[in-house]
Amino acid sequence: MPKFGLTMHEGTIQRFFKAAGESVSAGDPLYEVETEKVLYEVEAPASGTLATRLFEEGATVECGVAVAVIAEPGEDIAAIAARYGASASRKKSLEPCQPLPGAAAPPTAGARRSASPVARKLASELGVNLDNVNGTGPGGRITREDVERAAKSGASAGGERIAFRGVRKVIAERMHQSLQSTAQLTITTEADVSDAVEYRNTREFEFSYTDLMTYAVARALVRHPRMNARLDGVEIVVSANANVGMAVALDEGLIVPVIRNAERKSLREIAVESRILGEKARQGHLKLEDVTGGSFTITNLGTWGIDAFTPILNTGETGILGVGRIIDKPAVYRGEIVRRAMMWLSLTFDHRIVDGAPAAEFLESVIEIFNRGEE
Repeated sequence: MPKFGLTMHEGTIQRFFKAAGESVSAGDPLYEVETEKVLYEVEAPASGTLATRLFEEGATVECGVAVAVIAEPGEDIAAIAARYGASASRKKSLEPCQPLPGAAAPPTAGARRSASPVARKLASELGVNLDNVNGTGPGGRITREDVERAAKSGASAGGERIAFRGVRKVIAERMHQSLQSTAQLTITTEADVSDAVEYRNTREFEFSYTDLMTYAVARALVRHPRMNARLDGVEIVVSANANVGMAVALDEGLIVPVIRNAERKSLREIAVESRILGEKARQGHLKLEDVTGGSFTITNLGTWGIDAFTPILNTGETGILGVGRIIDKPAVYRGEIVRRAMMWLSLTFDHRIVDGAPAAEFLESVIEIFNRGEE
């Protein structure tokens, strides 16, 4: 199991691209790993034959632990598979055997059901009672497939149960950690963004309001560097660059690709990069370097008709800006009641690092630059 980043300690094998006995070439995709942030395709380090897979798909493996064995040309594949398969010192869960013909014998009443370690772990996550599961493995052994089948058929204890794992579990752990380890405060303001709407409508190239907000936030962070900082022990460390993350909603959860050095990039460059990152996120092609190193985050719920909300800080960052919808409404402008484009902004910040007044000044700068557009 490779280590893709400093914060990675383990990875979950989502699928193998090769079966035992198949030939592999160095550089070919061998298996897919889900880390705390992204999916990675791990390439075969050498050419040969995949002698054995030491873990099932779905297994979580610590970094540095072998997950499969590639035999060199001329090596005895069966002997290699037998040697690694019989090793009791390795923490692994071998692939279940194929079901034998005929129905499996029922277990003795009161006896502990025979099940693979992965099946037991999955049953616990899905809330499936193993006593109600028919094992199709040798001797009635319960396999992962048996548990999944039972969960779909309603063998769980009432209602639908969804495994609390993968991206969803990581998001939950990070958000809970963020709330526990910081002093979070959210301030909101309704901004007149009519100038920004007019600016966008008169440009010759396409960009979204999130792109324009990224541009504005990056430059406001330069003006207010404390919002671009993190707390490291007894020191406040100010980031040298505005690495702005933009939250992207996916079916399985939330991912935050990062536009690095955004303060140096034009609005057009930000628009192009954000489109590329958004597409990579939706296709599951983001790399670890695409989602790490952020110093501030923007999350936009305006697309879903939301006005204001209380975003939660990404761990290690001082601020996150929640962007609401833009809506035309009556407003006082230059002494008269006229129709203006209005938008709510919600800024959550770590009160240990920034006080309310400086945070409000940062928000004012964001609105000013957002309305002014690119100079």
